[in-house]
Amino acid sequence: MSSPNTDATTAPSTGRLADEVARRRTFAVISHPDAGKSTLTEALALHAKVISEAGAIHGKAGRKSTVSDWMEMEKARGISVSSTALQFEYGDCVINLVDTPGHSDFSEDTYRVLTAVDAAVMLIDAAKGLEPQTLKLFQVARDRSIPVITVINKWDRPGRAPLELLDEILERIGLTPTPLFLPVGIAGDFRGLLRRGEEGAATEYIHFTRTAGGATIAPEEHYTPEQAAERETDVWETAAEESELLSAAGQDHDQEMFLAGQTSPVIYASAMLNFGVRQILETLIELAPAPRARKDANGGERGTADPFSAVIFKVQAGMDTAHRDRLAFMRIVSGEFERGMVVTHAQTGRPFATKYALTVFGRERTTVDTAYPGDVVGLVNATALAPGHTLFVDKKVEFPPIPSFSPEHFAVLRAQSAGKYKQFRKAIDQLDSEGVVQVLRNDARGDAAPVLAAVGPMQFEVVTARMIGEYNVETTMDHLPYQIARRTDAESAPELSRQRGVEVFTRTDGVLLALFGDKWKLAYVQKEHPTLTLETLVAGAE
Repeated sequence: MSSPNTDATTAPSTGRLADEVARRRTFAVISHPDAGKSTLTEALALHAKVISEAGAIHGKAGRKSTVSDWMEMEKARGISVSSTALQFEYGDCVINLVDTPGHSDFSEDTYRVLTAVDAAVMLIDAAKGLEPQTLKLFQVARDRSIPVITVINKWDRPGRAPLELLDEILERIGLTPTPLFLPVGIAGDFRGLLRRGEEGAATEYIHFTRTAGGATIAPEEHYTPEQAAERETDVWETAAEESELLSAAGQDHDQEMFLAGQTSPVIYASAMLNFGVRQILETLIELAPAPRARKDANGGERGTADPFSAVIFKVQAGMDTAHRDRLAFMRIVSGEFERGMVVTHAQTGRPFATKYALTVFGRERTTVDTAYPGDVVGLVNATALAPGHTLFVDKKVEFPPIPSFSPEHFAVLRAQSAGKYKQFRKAIDQLDSEGVVQVLRNDARGDAAPVLAAVGPMQFEVVTARMIGEYNVETTMDHLPYQIARRTDAESAPELSRQRGVEVFTRTDGVLLALFGDKWKLAYVQKEHPTLTLETLVAGAE
């Protein structure tokens, strides 16, 4: 495979900036919980020599937190609920791996991360195939026109047949899988990978050797197809025949179709054993696009060579309990960033100083002096910044806001003490601006009892924990019997409010949302009142 990363949408700049942009690959891993996302993140870091030994003990009971997990909740439960970013060099490239929550209750954080990356790795469990959370995340990736590389993980465990998994991808999401590597050995007996060449011909056999607990890089041995046929007589022929069948079906890699979101290169791997991880990294470098121009809010484009601009995609508080700081993560879109430069906050028109700029992975913080398009930088104490905000210098620009995603859980929050109402309101506004939850209000309920809307119920646990931990406000929460939200408008709101089992709210951004108890109530209202506006939100249930 040759590197195809030239892009007509990137401004035709020369010199250091253009060279640095061409080196960048910025991606996120998307998966259903327990598909191995945190383990793969560690395996990638291990291969890049960012860490010397993988730190995860797999299995929820007694599991050490991986290097990217920092919240106490994450450590206690062995889950990932927050996003961090890891930058490392591999070969001649700079990789920006934006880590995402592994728990589905915090998937809205993952949805926002997908607005900041140029490619995604879709991780699939070899035994379970496509799972509900993976399908939702893929929908968001497709909505953002993000090319997807598929990794079928856990091939060291019993699972399904390789072609069966490929058929499921094609049938359920309409993405044509084009394997670059096929497994040699059935699921549970993972011996190595067959590298596919032109027209499905096997070009190489990569044999892996296990290491103790998968804590270090797995040694590789490389063989010709002829040597492989002699060495793996019982399984090599099967893999070679499957490769030819895929080619006959037109499932060979095409770079233009991949970038257009029509196909997905596939790699079989075991992140826990570090089998196939180097091949994932090399595929990202060779096939994933470098940073490109981004559409602005007016329909124009901000080229990578234009003056500095960046979009905020995540705000996180409490990462350093000693300082109670608030970190805003920005994805650089154009130009060169230098720490200390004064930029303009597009939403307010006010200047913003960037004296404290960091890269953050887990609890590790490193000061950033210079960064380029594709890089992710954390700005400390960025109280005025919220997800979707734009920063720029010289040439004014504002990027489209990040969409809010479809909530499925709703609850009323109240302060237990009326004397704490001022702190309560401040905390609600803060958590709302960070995107921890969506805050809904209507006249009937009033400001003292806002409705919180979340993708998953554990978001409510984060809210109550931060209320007491950061604002010293004890709260009570009453869950509401709603499951579905639809966007509506001012013309439809009065009639919807008259329907039993339906309630209309205004979100902080001004969007009107109608809440329904279940899909049958929604279907009834749509049938009886077909002219009412009821639009599905991003990643919303059909």
